[in-house]
Amino acid sequence: MNTEITGTILIVLLTLLLAYPLGRYMAKVFAGQKNWLDFMKPVEKLIFKIGGVNPDEGMNWKQFLKAMLTINLLWFVYAFFVLMFQDKLPLNPDGNPGQTPDLAFNTAISFLVNCNLQHYSGETGVTYFSQLFVITFLQFVSAATGLAALIALFNGLKEKTTQNLGNFWNYFVKSITRVLLPLCIVVAVLLVFSGTPASFDGKDSITTLQGDSVQVSRGPAAGMIAIKQLGTNGGGWFGANSSHPLENPTYFSNIVETISILVIPMALVFSLGFYINRRKLSTVIFAVMSVLFVLFCCINIYYETRGNPAIDKMGITQSIGSMEGKEIRTGSAATALWSVITTSTSNGSVNGMHDSLTPLSGGVVILDMMINALYGGIGVGLLNYFIFIIIAVFISGLMVGRTPEFMGHKVEAREVKIAALVTLLSAFLIKGFTAFAAYMVAHHPEIAWSVKPSAWLNNPGYHGFSEMLYEFTSSNANNGSGFEGLSDNNIFWNVTTGFVLILGRYLPIIGPVAIIGLLAKKKYIPESSGTLRTDSYTFGAMTLAVIIIINALSYFPALALGPIAEYLSLY
Repeated sequence: MNTEITGTILIVLLTLLLAYPLGRYMAKVFAGQKNWLDFMKPVEKLIFKIGGVNPDEGMNWKQFLKAMLTINLLWFVYAFFVLMFQDKLPLNPDGNPGQTPDLAFNTAISFLVNCNLQHYSGETGVTYFSQLFVITFLQFVSAATGLAALIALFNGLKEKTTQNLGNFWNYFVKSITRVLLPLCIVVAVLLVFSGTPASFDGKDSITTLQGDSVQVSRGPAAGMIAIKQLGTNGGGWFGANSSHPLENPTYFSNIVETISILVIPMALVFSLGFYINRRKLSTVIFAVMSVLFVLFCCINIYYETRGNPAIDKMGITQSIGSMEGKEIRTGSAATALWSVITTSTSNGSVNGMHDSLTPLSGGVVILDMMINALYGGIGVGLLNYFIFIIIAVFISGLMVGRTPEFMGHKVEAREVKIAALVTLLSAFLIKGFTAFAAYMVAHHPEIAWSVKPSAWLNNPGYHGFSEMLYEFTSSNANNGSGFEGLSDNNIFWNVTTGFVLILGRYLPIIGPVAIIGLLAKKKYIPESSGTLRTDSYTFGAMTLAVIIIINALSYFPALALGPIAEYLSLY
């Protein structure tokens, strides 16, 4: 067990060692400085020429968001119709059927918004064609969309006074050609050598150690798995995700996939410091994020390696921890680490079943998604953290009796209202829709939603409530993982989570980009002795307090009804 815990520590340290130079490299890419992938320029120029785009043309925040939202709408329409009619398209050796309209609606939105909530099983719910040309395609472009939006924020922070946040198309294309694609090639090659399939063959008949003959799905999985990890997407090629022996064959592949989840979100925090030349600010932000991240890791590793207290009361020794829903080849400590990393980064992939986590560990991963700013998804993690900064600046200004300022610009009513709206909306979406689902189960169990509410929950009581709370929390956080005791492939869950996915993705992008657009065009105010320093550890502690207080007030009652009550019931 000590070896397992040592392994988790080394994984995090190795990720940190890779993230720092990657952060410096990405800052150079988006600042237009010389870098080692400049040989991609001809490819990028060709893409811009075909698209009729001038990558040097600046955009204000409204133009930036218009470009982003327009192309995202086009991708949704494309994905929706391909998924519905995938059975009539090529590359379908297993004869998988087309998706129903409600499932295609949910799936198209889910992968468009970088959530990858899967209300289908990967082997049977999609074909090789839709896996490659819808699922994998959207995993690239959704990650690049979030990264482009973050660079717009960087530009607003970098300039003293400007309306130019850069060109969306320029950042979007470079996110793929200079960051995502090269890293995916490396990770995919490592996975192939670990045993992950990368062919177009259909199912294969395999004889198990018990002598049973089973049909095992295959396909060109390695490339898709690489981008689902690196792009903080999380949707599995196989239904069991990275707990499947072909998606995550060995402990080495588990290390590669774990690092892949965290390395870009962590690197982007360092990129902020390099890009705007404020390394101390990025260090403070990294420290605040890491305090909660390490705390959550410690809690989950402790409870998952300790085991289930209900079994302890029976006098049974659990020397290998709680192994329910976990893989022997990774162990309870590695799954506990993955559970925190995947929910800290809006990734959503799993190497064990989150539904089997002990109650407090389950509560931690739900809270992690509720905060949605500890490194976070590619780009959007820092955008969400920026919302907490604006609120912290506003409160700090009131405390010291002066107009709140951030990076030389006054934070006024409009910016604070937008930040408050984004924060309150997340709580409304999560708690409001969870309450609606609980109401349907309690008072209308026999209404036909293709599956009756009485059949949604495989676990009654506190854990059943946690399953519904987790589903909407995961949707709002663009995470995509789930407590899979919930039967979610029906009209109710496909439609309701679909709307939560849309609002949970775009408003936390629109809000911060609008705020930085409004701030950046204001008159720059030079720092003075009375200026609140936002790159100090004192302000970092203030931001940490704001994160804790806001999330405690917003979500503690809901957590008390689910994972906390379940934990107390075990004693």
